[in-house]
Amino acid sequence: MTSISADTARVYSYLGPAGTFTEQALKQVAEAEGQIWKPVLNVSQALADVTDGTSNAAMIAIENSLDGGVTATQDALAKTDNLQILGEYLVPVNFVLVSRRNVSRDEITTIAAHPVAYAQCRAWLEKNLPKHRHIPATSNAQAAVDLFGTNAVANAAIAPPTITEHYNLTVHATDLAGDLSATTRFVLVGPRQPAGEPSGHDKTSLIVDLPDDRAGALLTLLEQFAAHGVNLTQIASRPTGSVMGSYRFYIDAEGHIREERVRYAVLGLKLHSPNVRFLGSYARADKIAPSTDVHHSDAAFKAAKQWLNDVVSGVSEAGD
Repeated sequence: MTSISADTARVYSYLGPAGTFTEQALKQVAEAEGQIWKPVLNVSQALADVTDGTSNAAMIAIENSLDGGVTATQDALAKTDNLQILGEYLVPVNFVLVSRRNVSRDEITTIAAHPVAYAQCRAWLEKNLPKHRHIPATSNAQAAVDLFGTNAVANAAIAPPTITEHYNLTVHATDLAGDLSATTRFVLVGPRQPAGEPSGHDKTSLIVDLPDDRAGALLTLLEQFAAHGVNLTQIASRPTGSVMGSYRFYIDAEGHIREERVRYAVLGLKLHSPNVRFLGSYARADKIAPSTDVHHSDAAFKAAKQWLNDVVSGVSEAGD
């Protein structure tokens, strides 16, 4: 991308180097065009850039259709204050096997790959290169870049198909993951700000600590969503790291925090959990609108609140 002077440009951090799926996600952000793109080594650094003002926003991977939630991202968001998800972006995920130009496929013995990518490609590798050795890489693109290092251990890498646009590599095999429908969901994260207006196809993300280690504690939290007609699209447990059996939950819920049903569900969470972290309400990338019934519409909540106010005020219920 074209960069301009730092005193007028916005800065976006992303998992680098050039050629990663995260970079592909950032290309979908219209306002990032022509701004400064800052490659970083990991999610924690990307979020730190936002909190210390180095970057205006950061693009990070948060969920994969095959592997579920990205635990490193969930943990980093749980430990970083004053951040908010501004939007989400979907990137189809597929992988190719590459090497430097002077390496033949028969010579491949050691493969560099990001652990998540390696897990998705393991079936192909075990079938076609059963004697290979795996070297973890910090990103899918970095796995390819490391092949050019003077102390490179791997002689091949698993990388995105676009990697050859950036580096002089030979492609030995394509479609390594097998499932061509695989998709990774990315989110753009910025500093805390007022919640925007609902789009009609929104998602709200939260991190909620389990109240205590007892029977029914999780059910109490989930009942807040069920009672208010809010569907969940993801729920993942992560240890808090304090004591054994202490967990927090990353939750994606349909709807916007400005909608009454979502507002009341989150309020219920706060009544029962010692720590609720609101990560933001934002438009869904797939533009799927939540299905709600008339009993959980904003109009239904407003009517119920008006009825209660009338009861408290002693207004006649005649005609109700």
